[in-house]
Amino acid sequence: MTHPLPMPSRVAPRGRGAGRLAAATVTALAVLLAGGCALGPGAPGTAPGAAPTAPYGAPRSRPVTPLPRAVVPATALPAEPQALADAMRGVPVVLLGEVHDNAAQHALRADALARLVAAGARPAIAFEQLDRERQADVDRARRERPRDVDWLIAQAAGRDGWDWALYRPFLRLALDNDLPIVAANLSRADASRVIREGYGAAFDAPARAALGLDAVPADLVAAHEREVDLGHCGLMPAAMLAPMARAQLARDAALARAIAPYAGGGVVLLTGNGHARRDLGVARWLPPELRTRTLAVGLLEPAAIASLPPGAFDRVVTTEAAPRSDPCEQLKGRVAPGAASQGR
Repeated sequence: MTHPLPMPSRVAPRGRGAGRLAAATVTALAVLLAGGCALGPGAPGTAPGAAPTAPYGAPRSRPVTPLPRAVVPATALPAEPQALADAMRGVPVVLLGEVHDNAAQHALRADALARLVAAGARPAIAFEQLDRERQADVDRARRERPRDVDWLIAQAAGRDGWDWALYRPFLRLALDNDLPIVAANLSRADASRVIREGYGAAFDAPARAALGLDAVPADLVAAHEREVDLGHCGLMPAAMLAPMARAQLARDAALARAIAPYAGGGVVLLTGNGHARRDLGVARWLPPELRTRTLAVGLLEPAAIASLPPGAFDRVVTTEAAPRSDPCEQLKGRVAPGAASQGR
């Protein structure tokens, strides 16, 4: 489902074609904010078997500028739970990526985490799927019904669109083994405010200073703008690239801030592959001394491999793709003809 959001007034379109551009912008904003991830297929809030954003290598409506390539390739892991468990063992922070609607990836990750815990690890499990302000609800639900997964979901899963059947095994593992559960993500409402008003709408001054949000590196901003453009098949109005990139950066920063306190005992963040990236995602917002002790794992589908920048992940696991319709065609159907070219 989509949730149209108001456009930032400072980037509102003017003149000829403004109505079509506004419709395109609202649609694109809804695609991002309904699901939380601007990168990769399978974001929540879509119809079954569909995806709002384009996987790497998907057909585009027009050429877009690719990301500059990094220099360090990722190490491939076999799609086997023990191999993944071994890679995570002893690492303070694991950014464990996913394609949100790929059930095979979820099963693989759940099995790997169960093996890790069976071997003695007791990491916190942090969820992109739980908004940060729901931490109190998570803790209350655990006190009220300590082993009841469904009760926890009912009390804490405030944002719609996620397929909680895919995440129940991770919650079950945490409850059965008394592992910390971390509600880590920026809410849709806060992301909307960041788009309209800037980082101060979701982070107070001390948090902005600690995270470095008052001076985001220009190369990181530019890279996220390119990823927003790529992720929306070249259909995003140019005026919206910077505000939407800001929302993605804010999510990465919020996720990093949520997980950093748990690094001493180990923490695994369950998140989309865009957030899990070492070069652009959550790792960029961790303290430098913690960043060097972080493992970024991408769980990718075959179409993503050909254009994957080296250095995006430390480890890569490739699985079969989940069945879904062409995401660019789906997005084109939501955008009025000609709107994407207005204002470029």
